[in-house]
Amino acid sequence: MLLRLDKILADTGLWSRKEARALIRAGRVWASGTPVIAPETRWDPDTAVLTVDGVPLAVSVRHYFMLHKPAGVLSATEDRRQHTVLDLLGPAERRMGLFPVGRLDKDTTGLLLLTDDGPLAHKLISPKYHVPKVYLADIDGRAGEEDIAAFAAGLVLEDGSVCRSAKLEDLGEGRVRVTLQEGKYHQVKRMLAARGKPVTALHREEFGPLTLDPALSPGSYRPLTKEERQALETLC
Repeated sequence: MLLRLDKILADTGLWSRKEARALIRAGRVWASGTPVIAPETRWDPDTAVLTVDGVPLAVSVRHYFMLHKPAGVLSATEDRRQHTVLDLLGPAERRMGLFPVGRLDKDTTGLLLLTDDGPLAHKLISPKYHVPKVYLADIDGRAGEEDIAAFAAGLVLEDGSVCRSAKLEDLGEGRVRVTLQEGKYHQVKRMLAARGKPVTALHREEFGPLTLDPALSPGSYRPLTKEERQALETLC
């Protein structure tokens, strides 16, 4: 996967993104024996030989996995009493320092991203980056035009929390699709409950540029493809 050179340097934790760009523009960074002065040039951190002021740079390779979260497990790295999503991983993946990006409720199923890339995780879950999340919800009742308009206008929840504009689609037979650009606690359930449509089942099918792989059964996972990783990279 090709990454911007300034991001590769920043991911080492030795410099901020701004400091990395300054190093590169000053001609202090070489890649595979060639001086590079453009921070936006892209290199493969797995193969490029990078030096800063002639000192070899150890680049840590990031890991990204798509997991089909089943019901009954926690979106957490550890818990003394209950199973977590990391308990679903094999020994090799458990040694990578992975963590779930954001949380799905214990009884919620669907797409969960596991990674060791902290900066990317922050951008995916931070409200200011407006990363969309798409859910399918089974509800008691049926969503009407007034509910759709209320979601679009931005709901105020029972505790006074103000929700951003969201998209509600009625799929018929007691099922709706909800698209959010934030992630408040139990938000989908609370928004639908505020409209008198309690949720009986919830499933996330999309997160940012990622769509749950239909070949993944509940509890299974796979590394992201090159194309999926590149799509995530556009967020950085």
